[in-house]
Amino acid sequence: MSRELRVSLSLFVLFSAVFAATAGQRLLRPSTDTHFVYQAESWLHRRLDLGGAPPHQNDWAEVETLTLRSGRKVSGMFLRANPMRFRTLSGFVDEIPSTEIVTREKKYYVSFPPFPSMLMLPFVAVFHHRTNDVLLTVLMAGLVPALLYLLLRRIPRELSDGTATESPASLDLWLTVLFGVGSVFYFSAVQGQVWFTAHIVASLLAVLYLLCLFPLRPFACGLLCGALFLTRPQMAAMGLLFVLELVRRATQSPAYPSLSHLQKELFPTLRKLVGPLIWFALPAATLAGLGVTLNQLRFGRLFEFGHSFLQTIQADNIQRFGLMNYQFLPRNLATALTLLPKLLPQFPYVQVSYHGLALWFTTPALLFLLWPQVPLWTPASVEPSSQHERARQLRLGICLTIVPIALASLLYQNSGFVQFGYRFSLDYMVLLVLLLRLGSPTLASSTLFRACVVFGVVINLFGALTFNRMGAFYFNGFFPVS
Repeated sequence: MSRELRVSLSLFVLFSAVFAATAGQRLLRPSTDTHFVYQAESWLHRRLDLGGAPPHQNDWAEVETLTLRSGRKVSGMFLRANPMRFRTLSGFVDEIPSTEIVTREKKYYVSFPPFPSMLMLPFVAVFHHRTNDVLLTVLMAGLVPALLYLLLRRIPRELSDGTATESPASLDLWLTVLFGVGSVFYFSAVQGQVWFTAHIVASLLAVLYLLCLFPLRPFACGLLCGALFLTRPQMAAMGLLFVLELVRRATQSPAYPSLSHLQKELFPTLRKLVGPLIWFALPAATLAGLGVTLNQLRFGRLFEFGHSFLQTIQADNIQRFGLMNYQFLPRNLATALTLLPKLLPQFPYVQVSYHGLALWFTTPALLFLLWPQVPLWTPASVEPSSQHERARQLRLGICLTIVPIALASLLYQNSGFVQFGYRFSLDYMVLLVLLLRLGSPTLASSTLFRACVVFGVVINLFGALTFNRMGAFYFNGFFPVS
């Protein structure tokens, strides 16, 4: 076993122990929101719906089927703004007076993409509703920083096409700590609960995907990209990195080729692309096809996972503006970038909004992304080395990948509420860590960087210990005003 694998295994044990200790008594029983367990249990009973009412009213999709006096049956939901208007699964809105309704039947569904349910299926087959989602989430969470360390150690060899085998490990360890316990990953790892479990599964898939990207393994990348779509759909945009890396390798260039170069070498390049693209697309399309088929059978729309049919406090906004709309952008930007703790003159002295804390506050080391040691754009007067150009192009590809993923969350109807920090940043947190590694390779020598990592660990330790435990430290507001 290589030294890197031994360190990675040690990191898995260490982080799993930290997460388990922080979770504490939560490990003794399932969480209060085991939606993935319920979905797996429904599949085992050959049902797409729950087969009855859910255990509570938090984030379940509710579809009502009406039998009218005319004998016609319609399925959908009544609008909150006008309880006499009924929106069908196809999106048609009709006015249905209560006097026209003969019978009403409600079905409930899990409204979250189903891949985590697939992972839990073997455990649910044995333990049923007693399946401990907290324990499973903690163990998966322990894997993520351990595998991230292996990914970070692989980066120098990737940039030099395998010729460089050794590089200082200090930065990789600092970045692993930053991600594991110095970001919102920490508080998410110790909760269980459907929302946080989905983030942990997606983070694990993202690291595995990037490990398979370097070196390029098309089938594995496609399988993991499809799994990402069925966990956090916007994260399927990480497939862009596969395409960019494939084109680079097909043209045998240290950097992504220019459009003129592609036109000149069009047919030779296409021949090299076809096979890997097919091997990537087959598993990705298979998993995505299973997901959209499940959506069609339940909600009559291919890309409707069920959130349009939530009956929570956000239901009115969803019905008015849809799941994604620029109307939500100001609130989400404020959540991600401006929210700070409220300071009080007496106990508990500090309170955090349930909308969370700004990303730069929970993980201040990410501010170093704004001042990389190696600029993203190389001046024309400088002749870069192939390794330097490879790093620059990879950083550019990562930036292009982050944009659609982040934009999807910023336009989403929910800010992440209820949370300690901006949890939607986990959709691209692994990519941000990679950007730090590529843009500032000697960052570990910076005292300020190490101080920022330590500050992030302290802040996120507070969040992991108090969130969903000590309500006195939280308030149900937005900006920190009394």
